Parts: sequence; C-alpha cells; structure tokens
Amino acid sequence: MLKKGNKLYSILTGTCPKCQNESMYMDKNPFHLTKIFKMHERCSHCGTKYKIEPSFFYGAMYVSYAVGIAFAVAAFVITFLFIGTGLKTSFFAITGTLIVFMPIIMRLSRNIWINMFISYDPKAVEKYTKKVSP
Repeated sequence: MLKKGNKLYSILTGTCPKCQNESMYMDKNPFHLTKIFKMHERCSHCGTKYKIEPSFFYGAMYVSYAVGIAFAVAAFVITFLFIGTGLKTSFFAITGTLIVFMPIIMRLSRNIWINMFISYDPKAVEKYTKKVSP
C-alpha cells in the first residue's frame, strides 16, 4: 500500500511532492480537458512553488514520451500476445489506448517531472507555518 513519504504516492495521487497534503491540480479529474493543466501556484500547506521556473513543465514532454511508450507496449502485449489479435487490430488498440489515456499520461508525466526535482520533507508544513505566522 502507498503511504506518504513515498515518491510513488505523490506521482500517482498528484499531490504536492514536498508535503503530500494537497493536490497540485485545481481539478483532480484529468478528463476535464479544459482544466487539465490548471495547477495551484503554491501548496497551501507547505508553500512549495510548483512552477519552479518559466516553462518548467516543458521537460515533462520527454517523460510523456516514455510513459506513452509504456502504455502503447502494454496495449500491444495485451491485444497481440494475450488476446491473440492481428497486428492491424493491435495497432488500433494502441492508438485507442493513447487517445483515451492521454489526459492521464499528461498528468503522470508532470507528476514524475516535478518529483524528480522536489523531495518529500515531513517537516515542511511545520517550517512553513512558523515562517508565515506572526
């Protein structure tokens, strides 16, 4: 089971990589396509700034490519090797998989990218509240 403090927890849930107390996204549902990239500017619990620098999440495109390949390979293995369909059907399955899971792939990529640069700090909330409170 995933617990706080694990990078995988933050990646799969889309929570703040530093404190893991709130979602980075304004809308948790990635299938609301108009809001897929809408993120909070900072974490309200620990004050972590999500957009570390301008165009920070452009790097997530490289991660997105790898995650997309993983989804495509999974679709191929399931359809061609397990179900036993032909190559043409497997191709359509891969294409359909990538279209249907595109919002999830995009969010996962952003989550992986930011977790490469920010680590979990269990005391981040305490430090932030001491800094902010008078």
